[in-house]
Amino acid sequence: MNQIKTVALLGLLSGLLIAICYGVFGGVGGALLGLGLASVMNLGSWFYSDRIALAAYKAQPVTADRAPKLYYTIEKLCDRANLPMPGVYIIPSGSPNAFATGRDPEHAAVAVTEGILRLLPEDELEGVLAHELTHIRNRDTLTQAVAATIASAISFIAQMLSYSMWFGGSRNGEGGNPIGMLATILLAPIAASIIQLGISRTREFEADAGAAELTGNPEALARALQRIDNMARRVPMGGNPAFEPLMIMNARSRDWLRNLFSTHPSTEARVQRLLGR
Repeated sequence: MNQIKTVALLGLLSGLLIAICYGVFGGVGGALLGLGLASVMNLGSWFYSDRIALAAYKAQPVTADRAPKLYYTIEKLCDRANLPMPGVYIIPSGSPNAFATGRDPEHAAVAVTEGILRLLPEDELEGVLAHELTHIRNRDTLTQAVAATIASAISFIAQMLSYSMWFGGSRNGEGGNPIGMLATILLAPIAASIIQLGISRTREFEADAGAAELTGNPEALARALQRIDNMARRVPMGGNPAFEPLMIMNARSRDWLRNLFSTHPSTEARVQRLLGR
């Protein structure tokens, strides 16, 4: 059911981009422009999302010689999950976090921060790594990258239209439908964010469940999530918010308003599911 929900939400997000282009740029030509944008962005996400995410956080590749405990834990979990060994990366950040990326299990990477390696004991780190490997097994890494790319495109179009209206780029009724432009500026980014959040939150619950099954120790992942959440509030990771859906925990410190539009379910909800409460 969650897989069907994810596909439906991703299709809705692509449809929103096409509808926006239809309304703003007019007619079949606008719809074709939106379809072309969605296709190009999906292909770009397919081939380059892993490189972009790793570069954004200055992740450095490591071998078994440099990080033996990390490397062999991932290798053990991959054997258990029948997955090929992904690339292993360390991010030079004191904030505790981790993410997986890549278009498929054969072209995947797992990145962890220096902070999470210092913070978590072995069993809790295993739970986090199992969570990330479940994302790879479920191909969430590609799904989330595509969703983030399309949502960013919608926000970019809205921002450009806003500048155009402020600086007189559509005078005398030229340059598209003004009602469509206004609706795009005001509503499209919110709609895109809500759809993206629906995709991301669904996949996080699935990855938590997969990690519990893979390790046989849901309590360890529950403790890890609580520990990461407490530390991340004090030492936020920062970085580009477009990559937040990839993280195991929201990268930035949160207040109630940010939590409303959070890319992840609340830590409390995740822990309750893991512990069967």
